[in-house]
Amino acid sequence: MSLKPETNQLLNQLEEKFNKINQDTDVHLEGLLHSKPITYWDYIQTDALLNLQTQRTILPDEMVFIVYHQINELIFKMILWEIEQISFNDNLTTVFFESKLMRISRYFDMLSTSFNIMREGMEVEQYMKFRTTLTPASGFQSAQYRMIEFASTELINLIDYRFRATIDRDTPYEHALEHLYWQAAGKDYKTGKKTSLLSNFEERYKEEFIRFMKKYNTTNLWTRFKELPEEDQKDVDLVKAMRHYDYTVNVTWVMAHYNAANHYLNSGKEKAEATGGSEWAKYMHPKYQRRIFFPELWSKEELDNWGNNV
Repeated sequence: MSLKPETNQLLNQLEEKFNKINQDTDVHLEGLLHSKPITYWDYIQTDALLNLQTQRTILPDEMVFIVYHQINELIFKMILWEIEQISFNDNLTTVFFESKLMRISRYFDMLSTSFNIMREGMEVEQYMKFRTTLTPASGFQSAQYRMIEFASTELINLIDYRFRATIDRDTPYEHALEHLYWQAAGKDYKTGKKTSLLSNFEERYKEEFIRFMKKYNTTNLWTRFKELPEEDQKDVDLVKAMRHYDYTVNVTWVMAHYNAANHYLNSGKEKAEATGGSEWAKYMHPKYQRRIFFPELWSKEELDNWGNNV
C-alpha cells in the first residue's frame, strides 16, 4: 500500500523527533495499535474532579462554598502558570509581557465578579452555621495566593509597613517571612502570639514558601520589568497593563472579597469574627495594608489615596 505524501512527511517528522530523544519510532507507532481513543471525561478527569467535594455539614449551601473555593484555586494555578512564562523568559519583549499580564488580569477580573456567587449565592443563615465547622481554617491559608504575591513583586513591597526600614536584600528569608503584611492577621492582637490559623499554615507551607521566595527573588514581575531597556519600561501598553494588574489584584479583587465577607459577617445582630480569628477588616481592606506590587508606576497622589475611594 502506497502512503500519501503527507503521511510520509509525518512519519519522517516523527522519526526525527524520536531520534533526538534516543527512542525507537517503530515501538511508539506499535504502541498506538494498543492505545484507546481519548475521551473528554478521561482527559479532564471529570470523575476525579467531581469527587473532590466533601461537606462537613448537611447544609446544602456548603457545597457552593467548597466548589467556589476550589475553582479559585484552579484559577490561581492558571495565574502562576502565566507568571512563570514571563519570569523565566530569556527573550522577554514588551508585547509578550503585556499580553500575559492582561491574560492574568482577566483571570482576576473573573475572580472579582464571581464573588457575587458567594455574596448572593448562599443563604446567610446557612453560612453562619456551617462556617463554625471550618474553624480554624480560613481562605487566608491559600498558599497559591501567597505565591502569586511572591512572584509579582519584590519582598520589600509585601513587608508590613512598620518593619520595612529594618529589612533589605541581605535580610534572611525566614526573617522576611516573619514580617510579611499578612502575619499581623494571623497573630492574636492582644497577646502577639500566633493563632492556630497561622501556626498550621506555616507548619504546612513555610519551607515551600522560602524556596519559592528564593526562586522569584530576582525573577518576579516587578524585577523583570525593571530589567527591560529604559525605552521598553516607558511602553504605554505595558505600563497600562502593569497598573491594571496591580490595581485589579490589590484593590478590585480584594474589595470584592471584602464586600462578600462583610455581607455575611456583619449581617447578624452581632458582628462575627473570621473563622481563623483574624481582624479581617483591617487585614483585607487595601487602605490599611496598602499592598502595591509596582509602586514606582503610581503617582504620589495615587499612592497616598490607595484604597481610599472604594
